[in-house]
Amino acid sequence: MKETKTNFPLAYLITFRTYGTWLHGDERGSVDRHRNRIGSPGIAPNPASLGINMRGLKHPPVALDTKRRRATGGAVRETCGVCGWELQALNVRTNHAHAVISARCEPERILSALKANATRCMRESGCWHEEHSPWAGGGSRRYLWTEVSVRRAIAYVVDEQGDALPG
Repeated sequence: MKETKTNFPLAYLITFRTYGTWLHGDERGSVDRHRNRIGSPGIAPNPASLGINMRGLKHPPVALDTKRRRATGGAVRETCGVCGWELQALNVRTNHAHAVISARCEPERILSALKANATRCMRESGCWHEEHSPWAGGGSRRYLWTEVSVRRAIAYVVDEQGDALPG
């Protein structure tokens, strides 16, 4: 039997952050589109740069409380179900969400749909009343080409995000 080649990976690790909660210059370091390779140096912490970025915020940083996290998690599950994507792992934290998703489409489509539907669900559940998005621009889309990389990503999402949050 001939093996079918595909241009799509086995899954993607999708990450999206809330607005204003991890800026360049932050003590945790950061990445941008030019410095976002595994194992490569990112942007070093820089208090002066962080101050400039904080002053540039258009509105206060956004945190996800229990109700917002529930709405976001429900939106991710709903979106995957409607689109026929396989959700393999999900963890919604106070300032970001991680999802491992198998889908035969480009990851930009997944990321965009997740953020849009999470905002819609938060509005419908009454926990987001602002006109602007609660999400930072962009997000991370890691391609997972092997079973090992998928398992590692699932472990990262499920087991390596800190203590379980209420709700």
